[in-house]
Amino acid sequence: MPVHFAAARSAARSPVARILAKQAPGFAANDNDDQAGQPFPMESLRDALMHFAAHGMGAAKEAHRLALVAHEAEQFEERERWAGICRTLDAREASEFERALIRQDAPLIG
Repeated sequence: MPVHFAAARSAARSPVARILAKQAPGFAANDNDDQAGQPFPMESLRDALMHFAAHGMGAAKEAHRLALVAHEAEQFEERERWAGICRTLDAREASEFERALIRQDAPLIG
């Protein structure tokens, strides 16, 4: 049985070439877009980066936990510092922290 070679019409448009081609990176997406259009304060950003360097991808959850610990110890300045770090790292985690404070402080009805 004879074997026939069929070359691609255009090497640049072949599926393999498209997969192997380096694509331009997309734009960075950040879910922490400040509503007022103001950048984060440098001190808060520096603290958040140092905390991230120490804890890696779990830094926002750790900041959340430390903010709750400070709240329970009635260290309100420290709570706000950790909440700010959490907010800088992950807006969703920070809103979860705020909801946890509301659940903790609000009396249950019924």
